[in-house]
Parts: sequence; C-alpha cells; structure tokens
Amino acid sequence: MCCFSRAVQSVSNTAIFARDLDNARQLLVYSMQVRAKEALAMILPLPVPAGSKENAVTFLDLHAYENFFIDLKSGFPEPIPQGAPRRAGVARSRGISDALPVVTVGSFEASFVPTLADFARLDPRFQLPPGVWSRLPQYKSYGFAVFKLKNPGQPLHPMAFSFPKATPGKLFFPTVHIHDGQVKPTAHFDHQLYAQVGTAYSRLTDWRESEQVASSFTDISRCQGILDPSAHVYLKQMNGMLKNEDVVV
Repeated sequence: MCCFSRAVQSVSNTAIFARDLDNARQLLVYSMQVRAKEALAMILPLPVPAGSKENAVTFLDLHAYENFFIDLKSGFPEPIPQGAPRRAGVARSRGISDALPVVTVGSFEASFVPTLADFARLDPRFQLPPGVWSRLPQYKSYGFAVFKLKNPGQPLHPMAFSFPKATPGKLFFPTVHIHDGQVKPTAHFDHQLYAQVGTAYSRLTDWRESEQVASSFTDISRCQGILDPSAHVYLKQMNGMLKNEDVVV
C-alpha cells in the first residue's frame, strides 16, 4: 500500500521486491519517489499472524545499496534492435500508553505497529486521518510497518525488512493506494514488482523471468541477504489505471 500520513504532491516509480524465507517469513523491499511539503510517514500493511509482538519485524539497512532496484532492472534488458551494438549489463509491555519502539534504518526512522489499535501509540503526524481504516476492513487483522520520511523531497534509498506471515506460501505486495486520506476503487499505477520464488515457477507464469541468476547482475555483498544469488528474478510491470488492491501470488 502506498499510504501516507500527510498530503503528498506526487508519487512515482514505485518498485517492490518480495521473497519467501524458509521459516514462514517474507522479505520485502520498497522504493518510490515522493514529493511532499512536510515530514510524513509511509505505512505498509503486513499480513502477520495474530498476536505478533513489537519485535516481529526485522528492519534491514540498504542505505549503502541505493541502486538495488536499478541493478534488478538491469537483469531485464530491453530487446536489442537488429543490427544495434550489444552492451554488457550490469520484549516490551504492550500497554497502550507506551510509545512504540523506533529504530533508525539508514535515512529512515521505522516502527512496527502490531495492530490497528496500536496506532494510538505513534506520533499523530504519522497516523492516518480518522475514519480511513474503517473503509479498509481487509486490514483489521494486519500489522503495519511505518517509515518516517524526514526529508521526503530528497532521494530515498530502498526500505527493507522481513516479517512473519499469516499466509505461508504466498508472496504479498502492498500496492493499495491511499493518498490524502482517500480510498478509491481504482488508482494510477507506476509499479515494478520483482520476486524470487525458487523453483515454484508456476506461481509467476505471467511474469517476465531474468535471463541470468541474481548474482550476475546485482551486488550480493551489499544486499543484506535479501537476494538468493543462485535464483532467477521475476518482473511484473503495472502501469496505468488499475483496480486499487494489493497483489498476492
């Protein structure tokens, strides 16, 4: 979900990477370009098991790998016109009055909000307007990763974390749009979704497969273990006016 706690001027070039881990957890990396006039937070819903604790989400720092998605994109070269030259690719109390733990992850401050009720424990600047969640009943049992964007007008490095899943075996991509507190049935998408699924190719039959394994076009030493170096990567482009919903594969 591209959801912001304050008004934004524009959001574009969204990229999301997802990969299953063996212990019923999922890795997620999120990147976008956003313009705003004030500090705000981006909120991502997560289908976590009921009773997940405040430390259930592990945040990963990718500030040293700002080009993570640029490298992923390089694994999907555009067709070369005939005759054109080839180029090489490249344990706290859960009391409601307690503030939620905040961790610094590169350029962001991040928190995990275990339930909707726990949003009351966040700074009001980083909460959604009253009434928004009542229009999104599908998230009543979700947890939420909250990233506080200190300088939303500046280039942002990718946000990355892993979380326990209530739906093992499925990959979750948060793609619902909520801008300015508005929940609309359709939204304009400018998204690139990337995934690694091991040998489960049938899950991504309508996705494009990279020509080579991830280690051949990404910097594995800087990716914090997010990528499986020996697996291919899959890409799905989402552009234009589409149904405003999350993607699950």
